[in-house]
Amino acid sequence: MAAEVMQGCILTRARRLSRVITGIYDQALRPYDVNGAQFSLLVLIAGMDGASRAEIGRFNHQERSTSTRNLQLLLTNGWAVEAGAAGGRRRPIVLSEQGKALLRAATPAWREAQAAAQRLLGQQGRDALFNMAHNLPPG
Repeated sequence: MAAEVMQGCILTRARRLSRVITGIYDQALRPYDVNGAQFSLLVLIAGMDGASRAEIGRFNHQERSTSTRNLQLLLTNGWAVEAGAAGGRRRPIVLSEQGKALLRAATPAWREAQAAAQRLLGQQGRDALFNMAHNLPPG
């Protein structure tokens, strides 16, 4: 069984690749006191422009507890805020000015990491990864 898994397990290889790519981004972003997962979540929040916790979690394909934990860190650091909706229960999360400034400052480091990840994957690997992500079912 172990030999079969070691030779052909998609999960094992996907997790290994994820750790290596995550490490590239974490290292590049370290001077900004943000890691790759946090940076990615900040970008997602900026792109969704006022989504609820549940919407962010679904879009990111995360379980509720994981999404809540990750969002709470951004809120605690002051990079994102929950905007109160007038008369409603929905509390959209948006970037704070501090979060926007962090994204602007860290973008050159992200670009360096992006180039390193591109070199690692090659164009064919990058295209395959983008195609797979694009074809995921909605969260």
